[in-house]
Amino acid sequence: MKFWKKAAAAAGLVTAAGIGETAYFYQRTMKRNNAKVERTIKMAGTDWSQHMPFIEERKSFMLAQPHSDIYQTSYDGLKLHATYFPSIDPNAAAKRAVICFHGYTSHGMSDYIGLSGYYLKKGYAMLLPDARAHGESEGEYVGFGCLDRKDALMWIDWIIRQCGEDVEIILHGTSMGGATVLMASGLELPAQVKGIVSDCGFTSPKEVFTHVLRSMYHLPSFPVIQGADILNKKLAGYGMDECNAKREVRKAKVPILFIHGSNDKFVPCKMCHELYDYCASPKRKLIVEGAAHAESYYKDTEGYEKALDGFFDELVYKD
Repeated sequence: MKFWKKAAAAAGLVTAAGIGETAYFYQRTMKRNNAKVERTIKMAGTDWSQHMPFIEERKSFMLAQPHSDIYQTSYDGLKLHATYFPSIDPNAAAKRAVICFHGYTSHGMSDYIGLSGYYLKKGYAMLLPDARAHGESEGEYVGFGCLDRKDALMWIDWIIRQCGEDVEIILHGTSMGGATVLMASGLELPAQVKGIVSDCGFTSPKEVFTHVLRSMYHLPSFPVIQGADILNKKLAGYGMDECNAKREVRKAKVPILFIHGSNDKFVPCKMCHELYDYCASPKRKLIVEGAAHAESYYKDTEGYEKALDGFFDELVYKD
């Protein structure tokens, strides 16, 4: 009841007929525990069953490695959680770490099961944060990259303190995590951040939800998106297009690898092309043919890893 009173008050600028529709959409989408992973998987349409043998194999390897829980306090007082895997290669030539940002309604230990086999075997330390309002992290409202990019700065600082000033850091994000690292690219990042990998990242909450409403529900974006914007500014503290990855990558200085599946219905591949075109820093792009949302690594593991190898060797670690 408390939420609906706040919704009605905040949505005063929206037509009366659209208030209920807006509040229903917002509550299901932006609030913790109402945003369900099962619904997200259904909307994305990715058939994960075909990849389960590979995922289970990588999961066994991942969980067998030393790891620990990490807790830090965000800039706005939330207790945020991450899982840390130290490097398993004591003879690595350089200290390298990757911070992996997961997708909407997921959590840190889920989205990077597959890629753990790549990064850990190459000597990287891995930090897997739970985004605010996800997993073991506190928070009532989803940050959709707009707030999470500030949290990313905190996790970068933690890795530098943990691994030393000479650590080389990669930011790798998937879906909402992809948007997070792209939005972070416009910030003043520490020199230790050498590269960014965005897998199926979207441009902004406003644009991706407009796409979902039109393509999946065959509904107009007005007044739902406009109402959700008003609600979010009041309740979560940011607008639905306040931080747009297209605007942020224009300021990027760190090299970026953009990855997307050609058959992504949830976050359309055209967003990847737009982001690539707007990006001001050294950049590369990999489109995996036939891959659905967040499926690129599993659809073409060899091609994905080859793209990472080439990006890291030629753009990230060269002076």
